[in-house]
Parts: sequence; C-alpha cells; structure tokens
Amino acid sequence: MNKGTVVLSLFLALVLTLLAGCGSSFSPNSSAPPTPAPLNPANLNLIFVVSEDLAYQASGDINPSTANLTNQDLQRSLLMATFLKQQVLGGGNVTGIYALEPMTHLQTANNYPDMAAPETIQQFALLNQITLSSDPEGGTPYIGQSYPINASYASGPLPSGVAPPPQFCPNCQGLDFNDQGGDNEALIIGIVKANVPGFYVFSAPWETTRSLLANINKLEGYNLTLPASYISPNYIYAISIAPSGSASLVTYNSYLTPPSTYPVLPPPPLVSTPCNTAQTQAFFSRTVTGGTDGAVIPAGTNTNETVYFVRHAEAHPKNWWDDGNYIGAGQWRALDLPNALRNKIHPTQVYAVDPAVGNPGGDGSIASSYVRPSLTVEPYAIANNLPYKLAASVPVFSQNPPQLSTAASIYFFNGGTFSNQTILVGWEHDHIPPTVNALLTSYQPNVQQAPNWPDTDYDTIWTVTLDAVGNVTVNNGMCEGIDSTALPATPPQF
Repeated sequence: MNKGTVVLSLFLALVLTLLAGCGSSFSPNSSAPPTPAPLNPANLNLIFVVSEDLAYQASGDINPSTANLTNQDLQRSLLMATFLKQQVLGGGNVTGIYALEPMTHLQTANNYPDMAAPETIQQFALLNQITLSSDPEGGTPYIGQSYPINASYASGPLPSGVAPPPQFCPNCQGLDFNDQGGDNEALIIGIVKANVPGFYVFSAPWETTRSLLANINKLEGYNLTLPASYISPNYIYAISIAPSGSASLVTYNSYLTPPSTYPVLPPPPLVSTPCNTAQTQAFFSRTVTGGTDGAVIPAGTNTNETVYFVRHAEAHPKNWWDDGNYIGAGQWRALDLPNALRNKIHPTQVYAVDPAVGNPGGDGSIASSYVRPSLTVEPYAIANNLPYKLAASVPVFSQNPPQLSTAASIYFFNGGTFSNQTILVGWEHDHIPPTVNALLTSYQPNVQQAPNWPDTDYDTIWTVTLDAVGNVTVNNGMCEGIDSTALPATPPQF
C-alpha cells in the first residue's frame, strides 16, 4: 500500500467518524431500517406512545424513589414530541390525545401517582393547535397553541382516595391502568366506530398499551402481528385503519439517546420581572395569632409548616379560551420553574390538583381534563427529585368562589400530615384565595381576608406559614420572576 493510499484511508476514516457524531437526536444508525413514512391523514390512526413506569423503562429514565420521570426521561419526552409530530404525523395536527389517569396507577410503598404518562405527551400536545371559542356565548373562534389531554375518569367506581367529581366528563375520558369494566376498549372502539379520520394519540405504560393493542386487534378482527414484548420507550406503535376498514400496524423507532441533565431552554432568554407590579398583585400580608383579638387556633392545626401556592402556567390567550391545558407560552414557564425558584424556596414535596378532574364545559369552554396545574409543577419535582403527589381527595370544583374552599384548607393545614413540612402546591388561581381565607376564618370569623387573585397574573407566589404553635401568616411578597408578556407564543423546540 503506497503512502497516498494510507493518507486517503485515514482521511476517509476521520470523515466517517465525524459524521457518525453529527446526526440529529433521533436519526437512526446506518444499519437500522428506514423510518416508515408518516401516517396517512385520510386513515383513522390509533397511535400508542409508551410512557415509562417502574416495571418497564429504559435505564435512568424513572426515579426509583418517586416513580417519577428523571431529567433524562423529561429530555426524552421533549425530543419524542418533535419526532412524533414530524415523522409520525408528517407535521399534521392531532385529532385527540388520551393519557393515563395517574391515580389509577400508584407505585412504590408511598403510592405515588403515575405522572409519567401525561408529562410524556405534554410537549407534543403543545406542538399542536386547537380552535376554541373566546367568549362566554361560544363564539369568536381563536386558534390556540395547545391541545387538550384527556385524562378524566369514566363514570363508575373511582380509585381509592379520589373525590367524586361534581359531574363526570365522558368527552374527556382518559385511560385506566386497571381497565375497569373494559373502559379503555370502550373508549377506543367508540373512536373506531365514529370513523373520523385523523391522528388519535394515547400515552400509557406498556402494561396498558400491550393490553389495548391485543384487545383492539381481537375485538375488531384485524389479525395484526403485534409486538411480543416491551422493547424500548423509543418505540411508537400505530394501528392505521383505511377507509375500507383494513388495518395495518406501523412501528416507529425514534432512536433517541437523551442526555441525563435537566433540559436547557433554547433562545430567546426569558425576561425577568419584579414582584408585586401593576401587572400582577399589590403586596398584602395577614397574620392571625391565637389569643389576640379573639383569634383561636383551631384544634388539629398543623405546626411548623410552609406552603407555597403557585398558579398554573399561562393558559388563556383570550379571556374565555380554555382547553384544560396550558398553552405554548406556558411551557417556557413550566420548564424554567426549577431555575426561577432556585434559592427562593426549598420544598420537601410537591402537590397539585388531580389532572383527572374534569371540566364539563360551558360558558364558551369545551369539556376538558384539568391537567395544567399538575403539569406546571411537574418539571420542578423532576429537577429536584422531590416526592410528587396529587390532592385527589379534595373536591376542588365542588366549592367555588365566593364559597370558601374548606376542603382544601383542611387537607393542607389540618390533621398533622404536613406538620414540619415545606410544600410547593400547583393550584387553580381562583381557588387559592378561598383556600387561604377558609384557613384564616377558622381562627377568627371576622378576620380581614386575602384579596382575589387577578386573572392576568401567572407569576405571584402565596406563602402560608404555620409556626410552632399554629399561628398563621400569609403573604404574596414572592414571585417566580418570569414576565408573561414577553413569553413566545409557541413552545420551546427541542
């Protein structure tokens, strides 16, 4: 071999090495089969995204202590959203999104709800759009950068520890890990029978996905060859049903290799804002001390407790526009929350409204699952490896302003469960003041109450502190410090 041949060989080897490291985050390796073509929008496409749990996961994706996503799996969900939108839907808009009802799948001895399924599909939901009314009469259509995630309970017996809803939401039913009464199959058979072409996306762990694929295949007589076992969270399975009724199984592999670090937001940088501005809330503080001005500390009041109430991320591009989710702008806030709150608060656990709570619609809004508070604080829990639970026993929308939210107040501030704890709570803004005021009036009926929470404010934090004997202080002097008005309308791209 002459010198020129050796040099050429070394040069080619170097080029190939560099090229191997320059592929996109979901590019298959050279020996892998090509990615199938995007699904045909003229077909009815049932698309199954496999979320992860303790039983079926990729190494490093699920926190064994909290059963929640790790930074790595959050990264995977962000990258998978782009792959799903571009490679599976071919850039088309989704027709329906369905996620596991988290309280139907409790994990570890601490019974942590399965929040992996809704978080796995959240970024994808925000890459889509939906047109909804933006006035109370159901008119003035507005295109929002978001899509509802259906995760509500079917009518019938509820999981243990879940408050009965004011009414069930059949149009926003999610997936039940236990498939009680065949609810999951009934949901999908209903979609098939309605025969509306489009893209229907389901996010659930392998146990649920495997069962659904097998049962739909059998009930509809498709005679498809289904995956025999769990392979990887990178796999997406689609049953594509042609107008003729014939069905085929299409399997996609995203080949994702996400980093193990917390996601870094792309440009533009977020704009900071001070607290208690004219665009948010004027400062207030209330203190009630037992034995002063007739105040009495209620029996069973917690001690040495701090609760930080935050509102969900941006959700209403127009006053009456509401899909139960937050919008693309809100994803910037939710993903930045660990950075925004660093060195401001130090909670020991995170709580939120159960995303399976259904909003039956009305006043111009559609029936939807109320997923946005839980998905707003989820990234904070992930980044800080914190236990994350849902206040599912609180009937949030059974006590509405101006009625005091006594159930929420008792849940968080009485009974000793949260004594000696510091908690971050993602809640609905109109129900934060009634929760706090229920606490204040339990000490002193004629106490000066906390003000309402402005509809335009997504940034303020309310801090409730109970001291060593149960005296209470409430103020709103802290904030996340993220300027809502400067957030991009579309979600960050990964």
